[in-house]
Amino acid sequence: MKDRFSVAILAAGQGTRFRSRRAKVLHSAGGRTLIEHVVRAAAELSPSSLFVIVGHQADAVMAQLQESGVQKVKFIQQRKQLGTGHALRSGRGKLLSAAPLLLVICGDTPLLTAATLRKFLAAHRKSRAAATVLTAEMADPSGYGRILRSTDGSVAAIVEQKSASPEQRAIREINSGIYCFQARELFAALARVRLDPIKKEYYLTDVIGLLARRGQHVAAFLASDASEVLGINNRAELAQVDNLLRARKARELMLAGVTIHAPETVRIDPDVAVGADTEIEPGAILRGRARIGRNCRIGAYSVITDSVLDADVTIRACCVITESRIAAGAAVGPFSHLRPGAEIGEGSQIGAFVELKKSRIGRGVHAHHLAYLGDATLGDRVNVGAGTITCNYDGVKKHQTVIGEDVFLGSGTELVAPVRVGRGAYVAAGSTITHNVPADALAVARARQTTKPGWAARRKTKSGKQKAKS
Repeated sequence: MKDRFSVAILAAGQGTRFRSRRAKVLHSAGGRTLIEHVVRAAAELSPSSLFVIVGHQADAVMAQLQESGVQKVKFIQQRKQLGTGHALRSGRGKLLSAAPLLLVICGDTPLLTAATLRKFLAAHRKSRAAATVLTAEMADPSGYGRILRSTDGSVAAIVEQKSASPEQRAIREINSGIYCFQARELFAALARVRLDPIKKEYYLTDVIGLLARRGQHVAAFLASDASEVLGINNRAELAQVDNLLRARKARELMLAGVTIHAPETVRIDPDVAVGADTEIEPGAILRGRARIGRNCRIGAYSVITDSVLDADVTIRACCVITESRIAAGAAVGPFSHLRPGAEIGEGSQIGAFVELKKSRIGRGVHAHHLAYLGDATLGDRVNVGAGTITCNYDGVKKHQTVIGEDVFLGSGTELVAPVRVGRGAYVAAGSTITHNVPADALAVARARQTTKPGWAARRKTKSGKQKAKS
């Protein structure tokens, strides 16, 4: 019973300095919303209860967390946003009954790791303090509350920068806004916190001074990596944190055997998986739950979202691939666009400026350049000539095109769906196919060429005479 603890994440504020119509915690860094980063880190600790305190745009925050798939999150409503102390007061009954210990985390600290939180929680238990503050030493502590320590090393108070003396402002140890409390001591002290006369808010930081003045032990735990406690107050800080999260993910992959050229230029979301010996070129973006197999190559400035690439796949530069699957040994690009539902078979070659949408491509297919294949099924070893398109939309609904194995489609072919081309058939270049083509047949659907010798010269002569008269 004594080891049980709960977590309260503060996510009710508007974030006025962020200058956004959207709640600050709903903005993204490193491929996730700020609140999701924090909730996931807290969930790794397996608390007895995990609460998110919501207020401003509460419905949107709750919906985002439910969509993210994080399990067992409970919500507390702060009807009026009257500060961090008032946020905890809003959930007094639930938080007191949940567990003896309460870990309080800010919803805008996405760099915070579960490993640091575990150490913090262990330090609090060991100290037997009424409260423990997670602190950090900053090279530039501007904007943060400073930690004032007693002679025995315990925390005497937290002083905000606006109220700090010049000597206090020189202190580099700052308050992260993350605490661990004995729940009963916390709420007893919160009852004595007074409304700030200027900001009209109840501050959680006031609890630390109240506890210390009453002789209760307040400990501090210094984070080993100060960047973990960085909060976000504006878009510049959001960009800084995004870069740190991206660097963290890139380092994780490189240590697992992935080569990343110019890692500071790539953007890889946290749920992306990449196999060993894969190489990622500069400027590549891997989003969502992309799964990249072993020994692949991802070309420069390609964007791959929620797609699966098997082993030995080559993606050349500047491809856009979304919700698609590419089998082993296939190659795509450069400048290819795979829209949702594209499936490419083993060893197939999808080349420059080819667009696929809801199409299944067999093994050993060659579509090297300038083609559109939508709502199509291609068998193995089909050759798709340059400029070939499936005309899949009649203005009302989409129709299917089915191409059998070993079919040769000449350049400039238009396949007007619904239509089928049988196995082994040839379609002559420049044909517009509106009827099914039997297996092993040749289909030619184009006007007969007419050549008029000397016509162009006569036209130029006539045109010149007309100009001279004018």
